[in-house]
Amino acid sequence: MHWSKSILFASAAVLAMGAAAAHAENMPKRIGYVTNYATHEWYQNVIKGMKAHGKELGIEVEVQDANLDISKQVAAAEDFIAKGVDVLIITPVNEEGVVPLLRQAKAANIPVVLEGNPVKGMTTMVAICDYDTGYFSGVEAGKYAKEKLGGTAKVMNVGLPLLSATVLRSQGFMDGLKTIVPDAVMVHDLDGGGNPDRALEVSSAALAKNADVNIIYGINDSSSLGGLQAWKAAGKSQDGLLTVGTGGEGLAFINAMQNEPSYRIEAAMFPEKEGFTAIDAAVKLFNNEEVPEHIVSPTAPMNGEDWKKFYDYDGTTRTIKWDAVNALQPPAKCMKTSADLKK
Repeated sequence: MHWSKSILFASAAVLAMGAAAAHAENMPKRIGYVTNYATHEWYQNVIKGMKAHGKELGIEVEVQDANLDISKQVAAAEDFIAKGVDVLIITPVNEEGVVPLLRQAKAANIPVVLEGNPVKGMTTMVAICDYDTGYFSGVEAGKYAKEKLGGTAKVMNVGLPLLSATVLRSQGFMDGLKTIVPDAVMVHDLDGGGNPDRALEVSSAALAKNADVNIIYGINDSSSLGGLQAWKAAGKSQDGLLTVGTGGEGLAFINAMQNEPSYRIEAAMFPEKEGFTAIDAAVKLFNNEEVPEHIVSPTAPMNGEDWKKFYDYDGTTRTIKWDAVNALQPPAKCMKTSADLKK
């Protein structure tokens, strides 16, 4: 059964996962995590969540960075396998390159948890529902448009067509938006590359051709901020503009929501929680417990100062409010997955 075809899982089991892990009879001593890009704020906070939860459970969590290089990822994972870690966690640089690693780990009797992206032959993956994340932020954007933008919605989507996950976010955003503003239109559908420089470049070019836009949507924080920077660089007022980000990856979105008048909605993905959940999944695999193929990590749209419900921020550091984030209910099933893109 491929995860994208069926991702039903027992909500009660997931809610109990933390408690089960904390009371597991057998606890792994060492977990090796190979991240794909440790310089990114998202993965830095995933690592924080992993290490914090590992410390609670008495587990040593060692991290190696592939730096977006699949050969480095393979070498790092093989190093962990050679060292005999108890569980391996991998954020794939690409799906195909990780497939042989799953076979090697299986041969060494080392269970593997994937973070963020599926790989053929996997046992389990911890990830958000991308379409749902976009959809519910789109619903909130629609409410905002009806209340403050005269009921019109003209969107510049700063997307990333290379990845199914980010395509699903953009599709979900437009679908959610149209439930509130049925005649919403996508004026620009851009490839922002998922980074601020590229997002700024393509957004600037698009706005030079047609600036009849009142909503900027970004598939991650770099994309939304790059789009907003292009808007400001064009000398345009943020009055009558809504900017919607995705990720809640680090400090950038908090600063934007505090200082940019148009940046009012963020689809938060709580990387610390994803790291926390990956450790729980690792403990369950170590104990030969059944796990779903897709363990859904929760997301939530934040409006205005809603982020303060989930994070403390002292001006330099943000600290997650675990009770609030752990109380979020992940969906029992994703509304759409990558399989739906192929239909």
